[in-house]
Amino acid sequence: MRFRHPDGSTVHLAYCTNVHPAETLDGVLAQLRDHCEPVRRRLGRDRLGIGLWLARDAAHALVTDPAALRGLRTELDRRGLEVVTLNGFPYEGFGAEEVKYRVYTPDWADPERLDHSTSLARVLAGLLPDDVTDGTISTLPLAWRTAYDDTRADKARTALVTLAERLDALEELTGRSIRVGLEPEPGCVVETTHDAIAPLTAIAHDRIGVCVDTCHLATSFEDPHTALDALTDARIPIVKSQLSAALHAEQPSDPEVREALAAFAEPRFLHQTRAATSAGLHGTDDLDEALADDGHLPATTPWRAHFHVPLHASPAAPLTSTLPVLKAALTRLVGGPHPLTRHLEVETYTWQALPPELRPRARAQLTDGIAAELTLARELLTDLGLKELP
Repeated sequence: MRFRHPDGSTVHLAYCTNVHPAETLDGVLAQLRDHCEPVRRRLGRDRLGIGLWLARDAAHALVTDPAALRGLRTELDRRGLEVVTLNGFPYEGFGAEEVKYRVYTPDWADPERLDHSTSLARVLAGLLPDDVTDGTISTLPLAWRTAYDDTRADKARTALVTLAERLDALEELTGRSIRVGLEPEPGCVVETTHDAIAPLTAIAHDRIGVCVDTCHLATSFEDPHTALDALTDARIPIVKSQLSAALHAEQPSDPEVREALAAFAEPRFLHQTRAATSAGLHGTDDLDEALADDGHLPATTPWRAHFHVPLHASPAAPLTSTLPVLKAALTRLVGGPHPLTRHLEVETYTWQALPPELRPRARAQLTDGIAAELTLARELLTDLGLKELP
């Protein structure tokens, strides 16, 4: 979906296909047929943007076989789909029964991360629509915080500089400009937007910036305006933004609230949980740890959990979502005289991890849910003065 900003530029809205995990190119093609095109039809649009997640094997197949890449581009066109952004954070296995900490490997100190990201950039350059020259990729925020020392930090920095050089060369070769954004996430080396400023300033290359995920922003209790102003002042590019909402518990000491939260503690994904106090941020790596009776988190102040809840459907009381944080961030991102980013991506990958009674029971229900999220995002954008394009 494309929108015209009041300044005349085009803002792209997509939804991320990591909600339909596939490890192979055949799986990606099946996603387009079974999920992405039905969402487009449900919205009544001739064209729909998708943020592709390409696992290692799928990316390798595309980058080593020009015919396969052309075939994917043809299939996108045939189904009324377009790609201007990729999710390069998960490497493989995102559809496994247990993902948890595995999603953070390989990290940027591992050569495999550089090789994979380079492949993704080359693929994206071949998938961009004919009238689009700029593409974006979101990626791991350096590494998970443990076992990350100065040596690994040096390797990660060198890898990102090398990536920037490769992206420069790719534009010279193809005429397509690809940028990569570190996606701050609780528990990682770059947990907040503030944490991103020092390493990105050291790299000092406009090909490498930040992907602002509004669920992660909210989970860390960051104020959207303060965070985005700090990035702007530091001249850190906001490459893209993922529109998502976290789980919010206003009174975590209440037994009813804790029972409601426990329904979201599940074995597949990591749900980092944070509590903000006057002494600073307290956190656990997962929601079940926060709920354990060992005082890991103070229960006298609100909690937020890294659980991407559907944008259009707030959790049942006594829980809420951080949709207000998303709205505030979006106002700052695209509501000003010029957009801070032109690539927006709805990223609710946790539909099948929701409590059983909230999960879509059929493919059509998932289609309806994704379409409803995109409809909400569309309304937020038009309320900010953007005009939807055909």
